[in-house]
Amino acid sequence: MSSRNARLIVDGRDVAQVVVADTWARRARGMLARRSPPEAMWFVGESGVHGVGMTRSLDVALLDREGRVLATTVLRPFGMTRPRRGVADVLEAARGSFDAWGLAVGSALARRGDGVAQADGFRGMLT
Repeated sequence: MSSRNARLIVDGRDVAQVVVADTWARRARGMLARRSPPEAMWFVGESGVHGVGMTRSLDVALLDREGRVLATTVLRPFGMTRPRRGVADVLEAARGSFDAWGLAVGSALARRGDGVAQADGFRGMLT
């Protein structure tokens, strides 16, 4: 089963395609063994990620339930993020993407096009 694709919205701006990892299998695979890595990957229900098996560094954002960025970091190959209270989801992208998108601590993130919206303090169906 392939991962669901959507568009990533940062502070109201459409910035990239995002693969939504919303099942155990999709989260376990992550960005590993992909011919071309996605622009971004949104891990639903994860509070941290690791870089085991990765060959390049990634930008990582830790998100609360409303899609607000609590922290950002660079994940190096074989590194990991530390658990943090209040983190509900994690976003990964190629290193340098967050600067290009203007994504920073406090940014509001959302997904469009996968049937679920996450923004403005709620999770619900797109209208």
